[in-house]
Amino acid sequence: MPRIMSAPTGARRLKDAHPGIPLTTEEIAKTAREVADAGADEFHLHVRDNEGVHSLDAGRYREAMAAVAEAAPELDIQITTESAGIYEVEDQLACLDAITPTYATTAIRETMRDNAVAEKIYALTAERNIRMQHILFDREDIDLLRSAYASGMIAPESRDAIFVLGRYVPPRLAQAWELKPLLDEAADLNLDWAVCAFGKHETACLTEALERGGSVRVGFENNIHMPDGSLAISNAEQVAKMARIRDSLSQD
Repeated sequence: MPRIMSAPTGARRLKDAHPGIPLTTEEIAKTAREVADAGADEFHLHVRDNEGVHSLDAGRYREAMAAVAEAAPELDIQITTESAGIYEVEDQLACLDAITPTYATTAIRETMRDNAVAEKIYALTAERNIRMQHILFDREDIDLLRSAYASGMIAPESRDAIFVLGRYVPPRLAQAWELKPLLDEAADLNLDWAVCAFGKHETACLTEALERGGSVRVGFENNIHMPDGSLAISNAEQVAKMARIRDSLSQD
């Protein structure tokens, strides 16, 4: 069964974009309970500092992870190591080393900015059994991942990946047709893949992913709009919509 991951916060948007974006630990925990009730299986966690800026602070992560685990123990928690233009690869390594999460995600184009540190990251994740999901934006990212498998930098069993459709910066709306070329390019890698999509066509893009057998990530990190351009209601509503589509497809 394809899995639904909720990504309610992200690294950039603030409440002026949508009042339902959870930023504090209490808001994140409340959202976790809501999206679990709506049908989410996994929770993609970002934390912010006191000014609302993206953070990789281990203490903040531990606090938020504990709050989510208490509020919604059935959710698998995935932390991000995204740099967001703020952090270096060494900071991403330090975050993983300090926390040792069970599940994390990294943009391979960011990790590979420094191959020496990237080797340490992937050695650490293999040694501590950290499930790492590789973020893939385009063909070049897929080639980086393929090379890392070929060199042995990434363990052959580490096959989790998420394809990103559209972009946040510079802004570009995702389109459902973007998925097939990425799947074709990565067909030889035997990936356990998911999809996230920027902008108001998110539902169409994620439906395409579910129809092709992939999992999906949905939420205000990637999209705060309905297909008609109006503001979405909540992260839970977005999850519930994808759960209904997944269940409908499983009955066909």
